[in-house]
Amino acid sequence: MRSSLFFTALFTMCLNVAFSQQPLKNIHSKKLANGLEILVIQDSTVPLVTLEIACKNGSCTETDEYNGLSHLYEHLFFKANKDYPNYDSFNARINELDIHANATTREEVVNYFFTLPAEKFKQGMKFMNSAIRFPRFAKADMKNENEIVNAEFTRHESSPIFALIEANSRHMWGENYSRKNVIGRHEVILSATPAKMDSIKNKYYWPDNSVLVIAGDINVEEAFQQAENIFGSWKSLGADPFQKWPVPEFKPLRANDYYIVESQHSQNPYLLFSWHGPDTRGDIPGTYAADVFSLIVNQNGSKMKKALINSGLAQTADVNYYTQKYTGPISFMVSPNPDKIEACYQEVLRQISLWDREDYLSDAQIERAKRLLSIKQIREREVTSDYSHLLSFWWASASVDYYLHYEENLNKITRKDLVDYIRKYIRDKPYCAGMMLNSESVSKVKPQEFFHSK
Repeated sequence: MRSSLFFTALFTMCLNVAFSQQPLKNIHSKKLANGLEILVIQDSTVPLVTLEIACKNGSCTETDEYNGLSHLYEHLFFKANKDYPNYDSFNARINELDIHANATTREEVVNYFFTLPAEKFKQGMKFMNSAIRFPRFAKADMKNENEIVNAEFTRHESSPIFALIEANSRHMWGENYSRKNVIGRHEVILSATPAKMDSIKNKYYWPDNSVLVIAGDINVEEAFQQAENIFGSWKSLGADPFQKWPVPEFKPLRANDYYIVESQHSQNPYLLFSWHGPDTRGDIPGTYAADVFSLIVNQNGSKMKKALINSGLAQTADVNYYTQKYTGPISFMVSPNPDKIEACYQEVLRQISLWDREDYLSDAQIERAKRLLSIKQIREREVTSDYSHLLSFWWASASVDYYLHYEENLNKITRKDLVDYIRKYIRDKPYCAGMMLNSESVSKVKPQEFFHSK
């Protein structure tokens, strides 16, 4: 029987072969004269092509009176435009081209994609061009979609932890809350007009604020040529919309901010600690360290998990960092044992106080975390249509180069980098701390007596 050391060495050797292919050879890029970035991912595994266009838009661009309208715009993309004057004609064309279509709206990007047979690539490109460049925002379409998007919002509100997430966002971002609130506000969504949709288009829907990803069974030169033929006439804005309409900087937290949320939607109590973390404009190394640290403490064998889960103090405990261009949030969410809420809270504080100790993380944990994150990157590239979404996200919130060199830079992270990250963003830094309980638990636990800054 061969030893586990042999299998570890074999696994590492195979993985290093995969790493040696970086930067990825099947990604090709070009920028058109109008500023439109083209990324082509060549993969002939199946005769399909995914066409994805993404714009740097989303909640980060929204003032209070526009909050939720980037998401509404996403829905209207699939409605009437210059070449398909109503929803029925648009939908008929989707069926003719055997398209699977969808889109997502995030804080810093909105992306639209079609997956269709490779033989219909050119028709799909023309169809995408019609939708992205020539929307009509018909009143009938808006009336329907206003209600649909508002209903989606209502579904979000039914989540057991919605009230806590909502309160956390308001405490974390203050007067700029709308810039992180992707789902929006009911009254804004329901009162949206074609003029507001046009305003969004005229600010952000330009080739020099967009990327086109073509992924799948496609010839690279043909992909570039069709992109030039079809999208080359799209006129550029000629300016950076984020300089004309800058995203305001989020004000740093000045002191610990405690709040209690009473909600009947969840029978389980929750604690949520949040900090302002690194972003890709000011601290790229910090974003890598944040990823490594979060993965380590979220492993079942970590000191944090042992102290909170194995001890019976909590049912769940997870640290998360969300990479963003405009202040990436760090969060630590815990679901305490209902009978041990105060003890769990005290242990959460103790764990946070230990995170920057030199002996809190082992060498093996650090190396394993970097390896697992690298494996995750490889797995995320296995489905080409999903890969296109990944590229458009990083294009908007960091850069394609950030993504292509992610594993290389990840492997440079040291123990010192992790300690520096904790000391720069978490240890002894102001945070928002929320506790969510139902009314019965509030009466029993009396959180106001202990859940506060000392």
